[in-house]
Amino acid sequence: MRKVDSLTICFFILLGRYTAISELMINEQIRDKEVRVISATGEQLGIMSSRDAYKMAQEANLDLVKIAPTAKPPVCKIIDYGKYRYEIARKEKEAKKKQKVVEIKEVRLSPNIDENDLNTKASAARKFITKGNRVKVTLRFRGREMAHVQSSKVILDEFASRLSDIATVEKAPKMEGRSMSMFLTEKR
Repeated sequence: MRKVDSLTICFFILLGRYTAISELMINEQIRDKEVRVISATGEQLGIMSSRDAYKMAQEANLDLVKIAPTAKPPVCKIIDYGKYRYEIARKEKEAKKKQKVVEIKEVRLSPNIDENDLNTKASAARKFITKGNRVKVTLRFRGREMAHVQSSKVILDEFASRLSDIATVEKAPKMEGRSMSMFLTEKR
């Protein structure tokens, strides 16, 4: 019975350490012998034992947070942990807002496409590219059309040349199963 209890205790200790490593270590979780301490105002307090640093944080009614665990010695800062997490979350949210997601739009062609249909597809691809998206141009082959794969590569080259003023070929035409595809992106 006693052996099971010690195993469960070890499990919870390991579980506690695992969550501490994935997050920032705070207060009692910091088990380093010596740490470099920075005060709440940003001034360096020097290198001291983690216990002394924790006592200083308690006296100031703040938390001791390990902000640079890989440094020698690790850097800890005396700050309000809840406020610090909120600031980090807000910065991440702001960075996410400014981030632009590039979508891949697909334009499908067939080997026996007519001139006007090619113009229509090219204008659709032009709209996608001007919005900042990548365009995948796919030439699909059915049945006996597979016999004329090499002569159909000209269609993709013609399509790319129609959009050459605003787009560049990111990936050259390549055969994938029963279709040949290439990628176009906006010129920089």
